[in-house]
Amino acid sequence: MVSSCRLNKFGTDALTDPSLYRSIVGALQYASLTRPDISFSVNKVCQFMAHPLETHWKAVKRILRYLKGTANHGLLLSPALSSPPFSLRAYISWGSKKQALVARSSTEAEYRSMANTTAELLWIQSLLHELQVPYHTLTLLCDNLSVVSLAHNPILHARTKHIELDIHFVREKVLSKQLQVLHLPAIDQLAEPLTKPLSPANYATIRSKLKVFPTHETPCV
Repeated sequence: MVSSCRLNKFGTDALTDPSLYRSIVGALQYASLTRPDISFSVNKVCQFMAHPLETHWKAVKRILRYLKGTANHGLLLSPALSSPPFSLRAYISWGSKKQALVARSSTEAEYRSMANTTAELLWIQSLLHELQVPYHTLTLLCDNLSVVSLAHNPILHARTKHIELDIHFVREKVLSKQLQVLHLPAIDQLAEPLTKPLSPANYATIRSKLKVFPTHETPCV
């Protein structure tokens, strides 16, 4: 999706056949299961199923052209190269469902996402424990320094009183040494292509980080 593209639900250029739009976008949802590189674009065009416009249809055709040009690409699933104990690391929790509340800042939004990711990590931890699979301390990577500081520094609580208490358990897990929250540069954040449109100049690199490769360039494992 073009980074400058701004789709909205208001307009007079309604599609003459909205059922075609819904059918193709529905098919793209299935395609995104093995092509995470189109997840953001597909999620965006899915928001206009009720009343699709010509501008939305152009965005869908752009996705189709991209898939046609990368038809030989696929998601690479490979076994872990290391032996137990395994490292369980998370970058961010992503989903197509929007947050139910309006965040007052990007820090609050990302901290809320961090809380959701922590809950998912703890569920995976309990599953590994039940299966008797050894693992290292859970690690959560975030590119927002303010969020990382918030997870470590209880002094910041005075400025975050409006955030619900139930998401402050992230800090409790950090203090109890059950979770590590580390900072990483935004360029290394694997969730970037899932949450925003990015420049096509370096999209091949981004795609490889999502483990999407051409069949003739599949890395050896």
